[in-house]
Amino acid sequence: MDALAFEATMPKRSQNATLAVGPPTPMPAKRKPAKKTKKAVVFFEVEILDAKTKDKLCFLDKVEPNATIGEIKSMFHKSHPQFYPARQSIRLDPKGKSLKDEDVLQHLPVGTTATFYFRDLGAQISWVTVFLTEYAGPLIIYLLFYFRVPFIYAPRYEFTASKHWVVHLACMCHSFHYVKRLLETLFVHRFSHGTMPLRNIFKNCTYYWGFAAWMAYYINHPLYTPPIYGEQQVRLALIMFLFCQIGNFSIHIALRNLRPPGSKTRKIPYPTKNPFTWIFLLVSCPNYTYELGSWLGFTVMTQCLPVAFFTMVGFIQMTVWAKGKHRSYLKEFRDYPTLRSPILPFVL
Repeated sequence: MDALAFEATMPKRSQNATLAVGPPTPMPAKRKPAKKTKKAVVFFEVEILDAKTKDKLCFLDKVEPNATIGEIKSMFHKSHPQFYPARQSIRLDPKGKSLKDEDVLQHLPVGTTATFYFRDLGAQISWVTVFLTEYAGPLIIYLLFYFRVPFIYAPRYEFTASKHWVVHLACMCHSFHYVKRLLETLFVHRFSHGTMPLRNIFKNCTYYWGFAAWMAYYINHPLYTPPIYGEQQVRLALIMFLFCQIGNFSIHIALRNLRPPGSKTRKIPYPTKNPFTWIFLLVSCPNYTYELGSWLGFTVMTQCLPVAFFTMVGFIQMTVWAKGKHRSYLKEFRDYPTLRSPILPFVL
């Protein structure tokens, strides 16, 4: 049989058949990804007591550990709608300091069952509203005396103008000061606290409005006499007043630039390229230093006793504020410059 005939008698293999060489090798099994073990979240239980009576006001269950005091205030507000967050003071101790809204629960010295104390701060009002009210009042009140509207002085002096040019200059300076304050409130200042107690607006307005009326009555009085040293005294006082007003505005701009919009971050203020800010080398609160200088200039310009008294009272109050802020800087920043004084270089 020839080769061709022998091949024809053999069974045909499939074209796809392969020669088996030994047993088939098994395919490697796919490994299942290891399951990630989830960390168990430890929730907190928050108990809020009245700081005066120690009565339980609210119990919050399953509070997340990264919850802030601000969020806890919002939870408390849901159960006590009359106490909105700005009205609440949450503390670790009944007589302790209020906790900040940004404080995180798990970072506070409390256990998983946390006890806080609540104190009602009373009705609140925004700082912007307070400032606009207490600054707009003196501006309007002073102008009423300047134009000598009826029922202030004798009828024959109604709507008459003073013959002394220093009276008109004092009106311009006083008006400039409070217009500046109003504009700074609207466009410059960034407040770390959004509100203040409503009762404070009556105290603040009494102070600013009352002193404005007292000063304006004597400066614009028909019997007012100009300063003893005349024009030279007025001009020197005007230079001092304007210099300090520019300095005060420069400090407010520098402080604004330290705090990004919407934040409550605090930084050490340092001098900038503006020469009016170089006083930061010696003083912690130069805005108060310049404010004092402005009113000293106004006192010398008008030579009026009520203005001098207002300047003295303002200096005492600003000294209290400056000392408090200076202590706060020293406590918060370890590298705070020790050469600085609160309000007056090397003195106070």
